[in-house]
This record gives sequence, C-alpha cells and structure tokens, in this order.
Amino acid sequence: MTQRIRKKLETALLVGMLLAICISGVAAYAQGCYDIRQNVLRLHILANSDSQEDQELKLRVRDRVLACSEDLFYDVDSLAGAQECVDQQLDEIRRVAQEEVYAQGYDYPVQVEHVRMFFDTREYDDFVMPAGNYDAVRITIGEAKGKNWWCVLYPPLCLPAAEDKEEVFTPEQEEIIEKPVQYEVKFKIVEIAQTVGDFFDHLFH
Repeated sequence: MTQRIRKKLETALLVGMLLAICISGVAAYAQGCYDIRQNVLRLHILANSDSQEDQELKLRVRDRVLACSEDLFYDVDSLAGAQECVDQQLDEIRRVAQEEVYAQGYDYPVQVEHVRMFFDTREYDDFVMPAGNYDAVRITIGEAKGKNWWCVLYPPLCLPAAEDKEEVFTPEQEEIIEKPVQYEVKFKIVEIAQTVGDFFDHLFH
C-alpha cells in the first residue's frame, strides 16, 4: 500500500469517526428533546387577526385564562393529571375566555380544544421548547387568523406561581431548554427532522 493511499484511508477513517461522534451526539440530544415533548402540556392562543385591537384582546384572554389555570392546576403533579384536568375543565376554560372577549366589547366566538399539535422551536423569556408534536390546550378567537401566543401549562412555567425548572426537568432536559445558543445547530437538525416527520404523518393519515 502506498503512502498516498494510506493517507487517504486514514483521513477517511478520521472523517468517519467524527461523523459517528456527531451523529451519536445529535441522537442523544434528539432523545432529550423527545422526552421533553412527552412531558409538557402547551397553551396555544390564536387571535382573530393581526390588528392591534385583536392582538391586545388575545393578551387579555391569555391573562384571564392563566389566572384561572392557576386554580385549575393546583396540586397537579404529572402530565397525565394535567391532561385529565384539562379534559374535565375545557368548558370552564372556554367560558372564562369567552367571558373576557365579551367584557372587552367583542362578540367573537371562542373555541377551546385539547389537541396534539406541531410546534416549531419556540423561545419564551428564559427558556426554549424544541420543535415537535405536543399536547396543547388550543384556544381560537373568532377567525383565528392572527399571530399566536404560547406557553407551558404543565409544568406550570407560565402561570403566576410558576415552578422552578430545576424541580420539573432532569438536568439534561434543563440544559437543552435553557441553552439554545449552545445547541443551535442541534435544535435546527431536530426541527428539520420533526417537520419532515410531521409532513409525512399528515400525508398518510
């Protein structure tokens, strides 16, 4: 074997080893993102339109629902418990949201659903949620053609009495959601993979 060929083989082996390490790292990171998605209940509110008035109304509804949710989710200590609570209280959440819409002088109808839906990578204050499918309480106001607002109902990270993230996520999961810049490339890889997977999931169902 000539020295030139040996050099090429050594280079190929090195590149292969580096790729294997990268793939392994992304796979472990993707598993961490999956674990986060399986233990989170999101809140998703869609405004009637992008007008300033409708966007302000969306935030009014948000504040009212979050104030209500603090009582609804009292003593809930698992995703299953949060899901059960939501299923039992959908009518109450809709009533509260609709009441706020009327109080602000609008007659838009409000719909509230417990759904499984796709989210892009989203940033909220001091944490980020990776892209993928999540359980969510979805509130639509009127035609629901405006910008949305989202947060995390369980663990209660957007409620007035929000818990410390250290108490509800593992150290590995906490690092993922608190250090988006450090994992920016991996976030994008996971988001692309989840987007493609969501496309084919809708295509064949």
